[in-house]
Amino acid sequence: MESELVSALSEYVAANGGADALSFTPLDGVVVLCSTQTRLPFRRMYKPSLCVVVQGAKRIEVADRALDYAAGSALAVSVEVPAYGGVTQASKEKPFLGLTIDFDTELMRAVLERLPEPPIAQSSGTGLFVETLSEAQRDCIARLVRLFSMPKAVPVLYPAIIKELYYWLLTGPNGTELGKMVQSDGHARRIADAIIHMRQDFKRQWRIAELAEVACMSSSSFHQHFKTLTSMTPLQYQKHLRLMEARRLMVTEAANVTRAALEVGYESPSQFSREYSRLFGCSPKRDVTALRPYGAQLSL
Repeated sequence: MESELVSALSEYVAANGGADALSFTPLDGVVVLCSTQTRLPFRRMYKPSLCVVVQGAKRIEVADRALDYAAGSALAVSVEVPAYGGVTQASKEKPFLGLTIDFDTELMRAVLERLPEPPIAQSSGTGLFVETLSEAQRDCIARLVRLFSMPKAVPVLYPAIIKELYYWLLTGPNGTELGKMVQSDGHARRIADAIIHMRQDFKRQWRIAELAEVACMSSSSFHQHFKTLTSMTPLQYQKHLRLMEARRLMVTEAANVTRAALEVGYESPSQFSREYSRLFGCSPKRDVTALRPYGAQLSL
């Protein structure tokens, strides 16, 4: 099955954008990634998704944690988090191949509610983990890839295959961690609600008490669970949101440093430049000049 997947993805990449690019598919929320070279870690927002590796290997770094995942495994992200991600194994002869499948939380919740023995979200793990794909999960992914060439079948077959994939994930060894994302009364779901508020108004200087109220938690409990899930405090998270949005504005919309700083909520461009340099390792101008030629490849 692995060789079939490699062949299918290689053919799709060749016909839709070529190597070293993102290839969008007829399936909403499913993107194919290909790289013929290793790539240094690039900081970006990881949405709740399953990042499957079919060939090659990747690494993600969040705070002081590093997770490696290679062919036959996938990174599961249960809460939106800023992290460094890079391709660690790739070549022209054997390029990195993978696909990202965005999670549909409403559909996953529907699957969870129908399980005879739903996973109990009692653990305090982080919002990221590596899943070694089972035979059943690989079969679902193979059938998703086959749908790339059958767009007329997508509306009928895609929801059914995704529901089956969610079933195997939720009943697998990491089902408890994934279930936390969609259980309405769980801490992870409440933290995710607070993150949505932060993203919708990241210019605002949020107070912990306000975010805790959104999450229906005490301030101390909110702070503790937020840091457990994201590996950073709420204030650190908001700073990362602002700086990463500013980076996007400068790279993709040609915003200058002052405009980007003001649009994400900074009153002082000099303070913005200092904090940007601390996070990304160089000044905004130098960083953006290096990144602009790569465009969509930054998501690899």
